[in-house]
Amino acid sequence: MKYTLSVIVENHSGVLSKISGLFSRRAFNIDSLAVGVTSNPAISRITIVANGDEYVVEQLEKQLNKLIPVIKVKRLVEGEYVSRELALIKVHCNSKQRGDLMRIAELMSAKIVDVAQNTLTFEITDTNDRIQTLSDLVKPYGIKEIVRTGTVAIEKGQGEVYHSGFND
Repeated sequence: MKYTLSVIVENHSGVLSKISGLFSRRAFNIDSLAVGVTSNPAISRITIVANGDEYVVEQLEKQLNKLIPVIKVKRLVEGEYVSRELALIKVHCNSKQRGDLMRIAELMSAKIVDVAQNTLTFEITDTNDRIQTLSDLVKPYGIKEIVRTGTVAIEKGQGEVYHSGFND
């Protein structure tokens, strides 16, 4: 099963290394990892998506909470958060295919961010499933390159993992 963890940490060098080392020592694979500062520059949020069973995830949560730079760990509950990732997909394209690919971009709410003589590059920010759908649709044209970010996630509604104390 996939689990999404939101980890609030002090924004110091070496923190990400400590966290990824913990996963490595437990032989637990990270599917996606995204890190960014919050509204408080002294605090960062790490979103981790990983596959595993309930027991392993509970152990990881406990171990993460023991690390000094970790402020808070929260497992996000499916259906109670919004998640997105960004993908750039470069596709082989001749002049005859360009119209079809532009229609696919429109259908998938993707942007075309680069047009060259023999390629088109799409930008899509969406769920993992929608990005996979776009990838599947353009695959017959020949995907030259794909670059994806890690997943970022935030709780829906009033829920929050950490309150920074700032009025944003």
